[in-house]
Amino acid sequence: MDAAVLHCFGEPPHFESVPDPVPNDDEVLVHVTATALNPSTRLMASGRHYASPQQLPVICGVEGVGRLDHGTRVFFGVRRAPNGSMCQRTAVPRLFCWPVPDGVDDVVAAALPNPGLSSWLPLITTARLSPGESVLVLGATGVAGKLAVQIAKHLGAARVVAAGRNVQILSGLHKLGADATVRLDVADSELADAFTCAGGEGGFDIVLDYLWGRPTEAFLRAITRKGFPSPRSGTRLVQIGNSAGPVISLSAETMRSAAVTIAGSGVLPSLDVLSHAYQQLMKLAAHGQLQIDVEPVPLADIERAWTREGFPGRRLVMIP
Repeated sequence: MDAAVLHCFGEPPHFESVPDPVPNDDEVLVHVTATALNPSTRLMASGRHYASPQQLPVICGVEGVGRLDHGTRVFFGVRRAPNGSMCQRTAVPRLFCWPVPDGVDDVVAAALPNPGLSSWLPLITTARLSPGESVLVLGATGVAGKLAVQIAKHLGAARVVAAGRNVQILSGLHKLGADATVRLDVADSELADAFTCAGGEGGFDIVLDYLWGRPTEAFLRAITRKGFPSPRSGTRLVQIGNSAGPVISLSAETMRSAAVTIAGSGVLPSLDVLSHAYQQLMKLAAHGQLQIDVEPVPLADIERAWTREGFPGRRLVMIP
């Protein structure tokens, strides 16, 4: 069968022929129809991710959409190397197969769960969003950030502020539910003013941070300013991604003077919680209540797609 095979960390995978997988007793064979090229897929292939493979070669990708032998369409997760999702057939645990509802095509179904769950799960677990609270999305112009704006609204946020670096995408986020936007490509003093203004009277209960680096430092400095609105229960900042930088400078003064809690999003919930969140995401998508920009690409073009730039806010989906 055809597959995208990684032979060396930090290099693009190669499109080549490999033997078909043989499922174990607790696995099923999936005939893959679509698999998203997520940032985490690239990171794992760099060798710098905590879940990077221990031995090479491996087939890239850990999730996708396909059909079982009897025809059922499923979203699946791969759990055993060297199996992957960027191939024509793969072996996956039965427990990690979830039905795809009618009304959601294969490409959207493959692209949605990874970025969608990146905000859904933190909002209902780590941040514990209550109806009526306010949410700031740092990095709202990426695929995951655009979904985070929509999902926060769906889960009951009264006010959602979208902060991003792509001005063109940022200008269209009002249509997805953003009540206000903040441009991050400005001077630090101007950015602090923008955060203060966008916070309104009550500030931000929750911050979903896909960026880290400079934008997060600017926000943390802003909330220590005199007059910055602060919610009664303080601000819960959930660290999700670091596309603006892997580290920040955090002063002790900030932690003492601002009622802020910083938590990571890396702990996976139980399989029941994960499954329920997936089902809710797909239900919204089936009813046209979630929008995600996708582009199908033949798996044979994996090497060019892997290094391709210039598609902000859009998720590439490989088609075997």
